[in-house]
Amino acid sequence: MKLIENIIGNNGLVFAFLVVGVIMFVSQVMSRRLTAGRIPGVAIAITLGLVLAWFGGKKGIADYPLFAGMALLGGTMLRDFSIVSTAMGASLSEIRKAGPAGIFSLITGMIVAFVLGSVTAYAFGYTDAKSVTTIGAGALTFIVGPVTGTAIGASSDVVAISIATGVLKTVVVTTCTPLLAKRMGLDNPHTAMVFGGLIGTTSGVAAGLAATDPKLVPYGALTATFYTGLGCLLCPSVFYLLVQWIL
Repeated sequence: MKLIENIIGNNGLVFAFLVVGVIMFVSQVMSRRLTAGRIPGVAIAITLGLVLAWFGGKKGIADYPLFAGMALLGGTMLRDFSIVSTAMGASLSEIRKAGPAGIFSLITGMIVAFVLGSVTAYAFGYTDAKSVTTIGAGALTFIVGPVTGTAIGASSDVVAISIATGVLKTVVVTTCTPLLAKRMGLDNPHTAMVFGGLIGTTSGVAAGLAATDPKLVPYGALTATFYTGLGCLLCPSVFYLLVQWIL
């Protein structure tokens, strides 16, 4: 046991990747066998991560020496790197193909989600600007929430709520998209790009479109990626200042 502890202690980040890999594998199996793929594996994985974090302290399970590498893997540096690397895969020339409707859907989708999330947070007793903004940002996506919370200095509890809000949105989008696709006219690349701009959660949009028509996934994911990038830019700055002014 001491030998194993020494090996893991000297390779904490590698072990953290192994732990996350196991969680992702288990989540994908649960997604396929228990939900027939309707709930994406990433949503299940995030939920399991939140459950594990509950058993830890201020740094989640990273408070335990065996899982110390999770503090680096789950830190702001690698998180922001993953966001930037995802956004780099999108092309501005491609999003222009959606025309004014695509741009309008991005702006409208972010504002509506942020307002709904902020109003809900305020209704549940969160009256300070940092908490309201962070939870409102979580209503955009489960990535924008923690990015915003970290940037403006929100508490860890509020950041966790913002992540949970984003995960819930992902699950709802994933399950409802194939059921409502025909009514929304979601059957061509143009509407898929508008849909991605309105909803924004990349994993939910991708999973929902995959269940509807796999050919539409790249188009919806494209505008959803821009949605995440714009959310990470606007929520800690413009939206936060507006919430401060209102409150």
